[in-house]
Amino acid sequence: MAGEGHTRNAGLSGLGRSRAGYYQRQHRTAPARDVQASAQVKAAFMASGKSDSSRRVRKALAQRGVPVGRFRVRRLMRENGLCPIWKRKFINTTDSKHDYPVAPNLLDRQFNVAQPNQAWVSDITYIRTRQGWLYLAAVMDLYSRKIIGWAIMAPTMPAELVVAALR
Repeated sequence: MAGEGHTRNAGLSGLGRSRAGYYQRQHRTAPARDVQASAQVKAAFMASGKSDSSRRVRKALAQRGVPVGRFRVRRLMRENGLCPIWKRKFINTTDSKHDYPVAPNLLDRQFNVAQPNQAWVSDITYIRTRQGWLYLAAVMDLYSRKIIGWAIMAPTMPAELVVAALR
């Protein structure tokens, strides 16, 4: 057993290296490997539209024949500030193809009004919050261009929301 330790040391000293020098050399070449891998990780991440996580980036690199581990990819992404940006799918909440009666357009795009309280317009929009969607209804006087009424409600968009904004 004592001979085995001696043999290992003899092997390193036979190369003209100490054990500490051998391991220092290994650590010095690691950044050079990381520079090349980092460039490939950046390229794969940008090719994904900045949306892939470390698992998908590693898979893309493996398909290109670049052997790299997921945790190394994750570390390189973190060091380079590469955070995936997930794009949420747009959800259309308006159904324009309905059989409900449509009110006539009395305003007919005449947005310049001579006196206050002659024409009001309203709209409903939705705002994403951490707790979910909030629906906002607002009523505006076209003469002063000021909001004269508003109401917020969640998580549905009932007709009472517009009535509350008018009140």
